[in-house]
Amino acid sequence: MRAVCIARHHFLSEHIGAIFRDAGLECEPVVGFRDGVAAARSLAPDVVICDYDLLAAAPLGEWESDSALADVPIIAVSLTRRPDEAHLLDRRGIAGFLYLPTLDGSQASRMVRAVARGGGVSAPREALRWREPGVGSMRGD
Repeated sequence: MRAVCIARHHFLSEHIGAIFRDAGLECEPVVGFRDGVAAARSLAPDVVICDYDLLAAAPLGEWESDSALADVPIIAVSLTRRPDEAHLLDRRGIAGFLYLPTLDGSQASRMVRAVARGGGVSAPREALRWREPGVGSMRGD
């Protein structure tokens, strides 16, 4: 399964790519939404994984009106915003939101594959809240 991982800067796009590579995806890290659109057009990914903060200001109308991209689901991800702080799920084109600090590789893989099949994101409750101090690592290992 192929994913384009879009973020505001190289370090973050590489980090998001590494998380989802560990989950078994073939990932192409990209910086900026415009370059992400170009990468998605050329790579025809199964899913796009995009930093929430970048996606909040992204011109999604261009994405939705492009016949090559309209059916590619976009997953918003964040390392800092918790699910109760995310307000993108009511926007067209956003298939779901993942809070990365509490997500392990198998959960990430299941969720992305469900989105790619059109099933939407159904995150386990523990993936949708902050872990208590001393309970697992930040990546959920």
